[in-house]
Amino acid sequence: MAAGPAAGPAASAPLTRDTARISTAYVLPGDRVYPEGIAADPRSGALYVSSFTTGAVYTVTPGRRTAEVFLPAGTDGRTTAGGLKVDRAGRLWVVSQDGLSVYDTGSRTLLARLDPPKPGAWLNDVALAPDGTAYVTDSRLDLVYRVTPGDLRRATENGGTAALRTGYDLAAALPGHPAGSFALNGIAVDPAGRYVLTVDMTSGKLYRLDPASGGVEEVALRGADLVDGDGLELRHGTLWAAHNRSDSITRWHLSGDGRGARLERRVTDTALQTPTTLVRSQGRILVVRSQFDKGGPMGPGTPDGPFTVAAVDGV
Repeated sequence: MAAGPAAGPAASAPLTRDTARISTAYVLPGDRVYPEGIAADPRSGALYVSSFTTGAVYTVTPGRRTAEVFLPAGTDGRTTAGGLKVDRAGRLWVVSQDGLSVYDTGSRTLLARLDPPKPGAWLNDVALAPDGTAYVTDSRLDLVYRVTPGDLRRATENGGTAALRTGYDLAAALPGHPAGSFALNGIAVDPAGRYVLTVDMTSGKLYRLDPASGGVEEVALRGADLVDGDGLELRHGTLWAAHNRSDSITRWHLSGDGRGARLERRVTDTALQTPTTLVRSQGRILVVRSQFDKGGPMGPGTPDGPFTVAAVDGV
């Protein structure tokens, strides 16, 4: 979700448009989509994209360029949709401001709905661990919720509803920020399940969460910070981040234990159209062009039609 203080690109940015290629990969139907999240199905290669302003979810099947509606606006009462992930069992995890919904991608059936345990929450993004555990950021309460496979099973057996359980409380770790403002945003899990990373978009800090000990520690960043950091993608020691307000994508090299990160590349270009998240699929980086600053939640105006997903080569 794009919110937070404006910030320009880091002074150390070593890569710009002339060494990166940005093109349109997919087109989303509709003139008020304002896309936010994206996920790739690890089994089929299908992509899913969420609409922040309507709660709809779109899908793009391999070989097609135009998305189709997968879950219409307002499905199951959902009026917003943010972070998305598809697990190995073919379940689609959809984050909305006030809850987490899990669907069967084959039947499009709602399997479970998990709600935050207290008021004031703003759920934002979701990541999946190798053991099937889901981690969800709460941008207003500075929390990361944890949903284990057992939690999901009990929710489906209990009429499909349950309360989210807090896995990590980062309130003491985060720098001070105005009450009600956004902090935690994107989240990613080490492919081996050793740690979870989440970004504070307001301060630009990155945090490492330890599933074994429950510990929280700040990651040492070299070369820049992660101000405006939104969606994250983590693959075998490489972390990519979308920076929404600054129209940037960064690539980081992580230390072996995930406690340090060094900036390797930065692409800054208005052609990214306020990127909210990204996914690496079939060897390329796909970026959601939210256009939140053009008549969406970040500013007045009119979006440039149609809404699209970009491919970025060279980052």
